[in-house]
Amino acid sequence: MRWTPSYGVLMVMSGRVLAAVCAAAVTTGLLVTPATAAPKVRLIGEQIVPHGLTFDGTTVGGLSGIDRDPRTGDYVLISDDRSDRQPARFYTARIPVTRDGLGPVEFTGTHPLRAPDGGTYPRGAVDPEDIRVDPWSGGYTWSQEGERRPPVLLDPSVRTAHRDGTFAGEAPLPENLRMTADRGPGQNLALEGLTYAAGGALVVTAVEGPLLQDGPEPTTEHGALSRITVQTRTGTLVAQYAYPQEPLFAAAVPPGAFASTGVTAILAVRGTKYLVVERSFATGVGNKVRLFEIDTAGATDIADRDLTSSVKPVRKRLIADLAGLGLSTVDNIEGMTWAPSRPGHPRTLLLISDDNFAASQVTQLIALAVRL
Repeated sequence: MRWTPSYGVLMVMSGRVLAAVCAAAVTTGLLVTPATAAPKVRLIGEQIVPHGLTFDGTTVGGLSGIDRDPRTGDYVLISDDRSDRQPARFYTARIPVTRDGLGPVEFTGTHPLRAPDGGTYPRGAVDPEDIRVDPWSGGYTWSQEGERRPPVLLDPSVRTAHRDGTFAGEAPLPENLRMTADRGPGQNLALEGLTYAAGGALVVTAVEGPLLQDGPEPTTEHGALSRITVQTRTGTLVAQYAYPQEPLFAAAVPPGAFASTGVTAILAVRGTKYLVVERSFATGVGNKVRLFEIDTAGATDIADRDLTSSVKPVRKRLIADLAGLGLSTVDNIEGMTWAPSRPGHPRTLLLISDDNFAASQVTQLIALAVRL
């Protein structure tokens, strides 16, 4: 299905022309700004949403994506409930954040995400992960990871919804992001991050881990290469880039227990620069969450190749390790967005953690002052 902007927004350039313009900017680095001083990050505040909070007949939890709605000043948050507890859904909320503090979260609404037939998604049909407010239409764009539990193979997707959650469209994805028996994203390692770039002309996604054809997942001995995909609003592929993931920060305790690392969020900064969240977890040790700034300028376009030969990945630099910011805890950070900030001052970044509906975890909101 052709993915078109909702609410009658006029496309002033064809997808082919827009793709050519964007590809030139992305691959030649025409949008790159000069390097600045070393980044500085300061904790503004944090809030914890009570575990098991109910709102309008739903359980608030699994919040894995967040974005600010410039039309209302409120925020939209997506739950990664696979319709196990209630239908897959999103929330709206007021979150007062200033340069000096972060106020309590006040939920203001919730809507189920609707399938093309108008119904809610049945259990296991989608795995929502990230959400963005479309800067052109005001609708919502959301990513979901699909499923890999043979014989069940469900493709990930990027879909659009009207503000009431009704289905508005779906973007075609590159073939290498589709699930087949031996290719495509690994289980629970698909489309985790989503952002608009170039003023809304580009849709950029990040898979959490390497594709099956791109090599093994990170270990304590080595990192891995995952993919960042740049597309136009209509889904035309502009480029894909290799993202170099860090090794696992620690071995699980006891040995052999669950441990993983991967990309959980991506956010446009300007031009070819983005912020990326890498989240690692090791049983018996906990979480390590690091924030990186990356630049795709000059990186190899890997859209037509597997990562079995030498490629030039995106450049990255560490912005912050959340363990060093004085937080009460570092949990499972999976979403981020820009909050309002004043010209000439550091930008305000808002992060949110996914508690997996587990009493041992928390839904944590973190506001940071970031000077890049």
